[in-house]
Amino acid sequence: MVPVPSPEIRPSPMCQGGQTNWQPLADLIRLRNQSGTLLLLWPTLWSLVLASEGHPSRTLLAVFVVGSFLMRSAGVVLNDLADRSFDRQVARTKTRPLASGALSMQASLVTAFLLLSASAGLLYFLNRLTILLSPMAFLLAVLYPFSKRFVQIPQAVLGIAFGWGAVMAWAAVRNHLDFPVWFLYAGTICWALGYDTIYALQDRDDDERIGVKSSAIYFGPRTWLAVACFFAGTLLMLGAAGWLTGLGPAFFVMLAWAGWTMSRQVRLLRGAVSQPVAFALFTQHVWIGGSILAGVWAGVLFP
Repeated sequence: MVPVPSPEIRPSPMCQGGQTNWQPLADLIRLRNQSGTLLLLWPTLWSLVLASEGHPSRTLLAVFVVGSFLMRSAGVVLNDLADRSFDRQVARTKTRPLASGALSMQASLVTAFLLLSASAGLLYFLNRLTILLSPMAFLLAVLYPFSKRFVQIPQAVLGIAFGWGAVMAWAAVRNHLDFPVWFLYAGTICWALGYDTIYALQDRDDDERIGVKSSAIYFGPRTWLAVACFFAGTLLMLGAAGWLTGLGPAFFVMLAWAGWTMSRQVRLLRGAVSQPVAFALFTQHVWIGGSILAGVWAGVLFP
């Protein structure tokens, strides 16, 4: 219960009709939209499948699937905590639970702590090298929300964070880091730079007005060219990883399909892109990432 400047007492947004309302918490962690979780998960699974030669253990699969959900959920909570004042000034984000006042800072901090603690608990199932690599994942999750204040291209920080799951997955399988995993990592960074620049197009005008930095602002009218370079880097790095590990033709066929889809997106970006179109292009990458995973699996099993 919270006091208000009247003789009456009104219920907290988390309490309605004497019962806890979980909807603000669900909205806080984007429970109804798991695109971000999948974009974090796909590179992790590319690495897990490739390192295990197509036969990852069920335990590791479960750990990295659950871990991706927990870390992405923690990441968006930390992002909303850092950006709550900015979010109130952006049309697309002003209804988020923290920005709108539907959820308190205290509840959000507790939620972030519980999610990060649960993620840390998963380390029990991993080897020593992976545990040693894990602090970087937590550090990047905390740093990313603040990077848009100081870094001209904060999408690079997101890519570094999202790609770290691939490094950890490789270490979890092989207990050492081979050359191909760094190509996977670089490819994931390039991929995140591309799709998150497209995502940033939704808020470019608002972000510029309130002083938030993004690659969509930094590259301006040349955004289409920057995205083309990022996607070219993605294909080159993933292709190199596939070649070094001897993946079969199915992988390269799927990579070619991904490249064709990316090239269509770049052509669209050369013109004016509305907010709904930018979001639709962004969500296509969920399917691109899943298709590349299918290609990796097929390429391993049928060299």
